[in-house]
Amino acid sequence: MGCLVSTPKDSGGNRRRPTNIGEVSVYVPGLRTPKPVDFSQSLGGHLSKTLVDRLNALRTRIVVMAGQEATTITRTRRKTATQHGGSALADLHQALEDYLPVLLGLVSDGSQLQFKVQFIWVNQEDDAEETAMFNAWYEVLSVLHLMAVLSLSQANLLLLPRTSDSHQPKVSEERRRASIDIFLKAAGYLDCAVRHVLPQFPSELRRNLPVDLAEGVLRALCLQALGQCVEIQLGMAIDSIKATLAVKRRLACEMVKYWQQAQDNIMNLPLSNGWGEKHRLFVKWKYVEAKAAAYYYHGLILDEGNTEKSHGMAVAALQAADKYFEESKRACEVFNAAHPLSRNPPLWGTMKYLSEKIPKDTCSKVRINRDLYSHEKIMGTAPTLPDFPLALKPDEYQLPPVDGSWNEIQQLSQNGINEPLLCQCGKLDFTSETNLGLGKKKCKFGGAISQSQRKARSKWPMGGGTRATKQKPNDKAANAMASRHVACLNQCRLGFD
Repeated sequence: MGCLVSTPKDSGGNRRRPTNIGEVSVYVPGLRTPKPVDFSQSLGGHLSKTLVDRLNALRTRIVVMAGQEATTITRTRRKTATQHGGSALADLHQALEDYLPVLLGLVSDGSQLQFKVQFIWVNQEDDAEETAMFNAWYEVLSVLHLMAVLSLSQANLLLLPRTSDSHQPKVSEERRRASIDIFLKAAGYLDCAVRHVLPQFPSELRRNLPVDLAEGVLRALCLQALGQCVEIQLGMAIDSIKATLAVKRRLACEMVKYWQQAQDNIMNLPLSNGWGEKHRLFVKWKYVEAKAAAYYYHGLILDEGNTEKSHGMAVAALQAADKYFEESKRACEVFNAAHPLSRNPPLWGTMKYLSEKIPKDTCSKVRINRDLYSHEKIMGTAPTLPDFPLALKPDEYQLPPVDGSWNEIQQLSQNGINEPLLCQCGKLDFTSETNLGLGKKKCKFGGAISQSQRKARSKWPMGGGTRATKQKPNDKAANAMASRHVACLNQCRLGFD
């Protein structure tokens, strides 16, 4: 179940497309932003007014904040990013975390409420400008995707190097470690989306999701986050005097596998417009760049051997590293030239080191080995890279438990109390007046019943009053609900206000 509506790309102007996104260390897709939804129209007859109002308030907050952030998230100019970007990203991320437990009540235990509300999101990588769907799992999936994208954006801000008059551009070890944590969290959100949310969709509906939320794109973003984690780890290993060549080679080879798998996942997807094409080009660039690093370290280890064969293989590996490094520079230029335009930050870390070492060491090793051995002893093709198992895994993210505000609704539903309960005064709707968590109840005509007054209800005279229109069931939740009918009648008769 769940109706899908996609709006063609030429039908309106909701999708914001920046012309230039500034410096990019981490690819961040454009923000998918939600459009307003009025839960009261779809759920007013099924949930308490308080719960509906809470859903409206939480989602409206996200709509407003995401709309504001979408215009600035891709503008990574250094001043804007450091002074404003971080806190705004954190606030929006917190708003999503606050919303998700309440939203999950719509899908808990297979509730049919999940099909009552039409959720609309503006796409970025899909040809369709926006996608609307009567399925709350679509909303959950969109929230997790947005949480991951915000995390990637935060990592990008952390990895933009800072410069000073007396030092080369650099990123502190503290910021690098913080970015690793953020990458792993982003990967965890995406991994949860793939393993636990996508399976909730019928196969036909799953095939019709926007390409932004396609399984291949979600997996590619997850693998991208892990690949960039390993790149940071390699940079830290390069800076460490204790890290051996074997450690560096293993990290570089793992990096190749992450990017190769990312490329495999998006290779056949229709990523043809701005953000989608730029995503594909970013993965291609980083994959080639990773191969340059892997062949470089593989060549250095082979060169430590004592045989003509190992030295010949070393030269071939280093030549492959040099070839891939030059190819990566061209791939980088193509990525930056694709719309929206972008540029590289000043070189630092892993790629600054390799940009200096690969050409120098390749030239040196090739000259030495050609002087020692005949041309036939040097391999014409690069040796195969070692195949190491991938060590880095996403954080184990699990969907949060359903918010406690749904507990009373579930209890009443189990007792068959699904329709509004009214006192005979006709002014108090007990299924919509509940102000959960505040310990106070309010009549629609303005009167209030405090906690102490409810406890003292048995002492209030009933006079000739009639009972509530709903017969009192026998369990605790229903008894509590029925007792509030009595409280309302006494409030009306005693004149509390």
